Amino acid sequence: MPKSILTKREKEVFELLILNKSTVEIANKLNISEKTVRNHISNVMQKLGVKGRAGAVVELLKLGEISI
Repeated sequence: MPKSILTKREKEVFELLILNKSTVEIANKLNISEKTVRNHISNVMQKLGVKGRAGAVVELLKLGEISI
């Protein structure tokens, strides 16, 4: 199986994002700060070369990194 481009934590963050969870809700659920949540999202957007969370979600779905 090909190696994921996401870290375990990045995947957790995006799995919660697609469930329409807010940054605050994600931070609380994963027991991390809101800033850390935003950093994970930014890192993924940078890896994928996309602007915005929605663009990242679309690319991750296409790549099979996350599923709905």
